[in-house]
Amino acid sequence: MLVDSHCHLDFPELSADLDGVYARMAENGVAGCVTISTRIRKLDAVRTIAETRPNTWFTVGTHPNNAHEEIDISADDIVALSQHPLCVGIGEAGLDYHYDYAPPEAQAQGFRTHIAAARETGLPLIIHARSADDDIAATLEEETGKGAFPFVLHCFSSGIALARRGLALGGYVSFSGIVTFRNAAEVQEVARMVPDDRFLVETDSPYLAPVPHRGRSNEPGFVRHTAQALATLRGVDFATIDRQSTENFFALFSKAKREF
Repeated sequence: MLVDSHCHLDFPELSADLDGVYARMAENGVAGCVTISTRIRKLDAVRTIAETRPNTWFTVGTHPNNAHEEIDISADDIVALSQHPLCVGIGEAGLDYHYDYAPPEAQAQGFRTHIAAARETGLPLIIHARSADDDIAATLEEETGKGAFPFVLHCFSSGIALARRGLALGGYVSFSGIVTFRNAAEVQEVARMVPDDRFLVETDSPYLAPVPHRGRSNEPGFVRHTAQALATLRGVDFATIDRQSTENFFALFSKAKREF
C-alpha cells in the first residue's frame, strides 16, 4: 500500500470533496497521506483533517512564499506545536526564487528557524527548493555542521547536483508527478540514481497531476502513477516500488504509527 508523503488536503480543490478523495485513494491502493502545513497560523485546518481521517498525518511549518508573513514565529513555537501525536514533520520550508512572493532574507531566516525545530524534535524537515539549488545546498551543509537533522527534498525538480549533496548529508528525495512528464529528463535521471532506501513518492496535490491526468486537479490517489513511472525508470516491478517507498516513508517519518 502506497503513502502520499505530501499533499495539501486543506486547499479548496481537495477539501470540498474529502470523502471522494479518500474513496479514490482506497481504489488506487493508497493507504495514507501527510497533509502539509503552509501557514502556521492556519494550522487548525490540516490538524483537524488529520484528526478526523484514517492514516492521515500533518506537519507544522511556513512555506517560503509565506515566510515574511510569519517571520515572528520561533523555533520554540514550532517545536511546541509539533508535540501533537499526529504531527510527523516540520515544514514545508525552504527557498523559492522562482516567484517573488517573499524577500529572500525572510525565506532564509524562516528556513533556518525550521531547521532548528527539526534538529530539536528529530522530526523530518520537508524542504521546498525551487530555483535555489546552490543556496539550499549551502544552507544544508552549514546547518548540518551544527548538528544533523532529518530532511526530504520534496517534489524534486532541481538539478542532480543538489540531489547528490542532499543524499550525502543523509537526506531523502521525494518524487511527484513531474517524473511522468516528457520534458523532465534530469528529474528522471535523479529518479534512477537515488538509492533504494532514500526515495519517497508524493503528489503535492492539488498541483502537478501526473500523466495521464495532466491538466486536472491532482489528488492523493494519483500517486500510484508516480510509483508506476518510478518502477519503469528503475527497472523494477510496481510491487517493489510500492514496498520500498512505504518502508522509506515510515523510516523517515518515524513518528507515524503504521497500521497497514
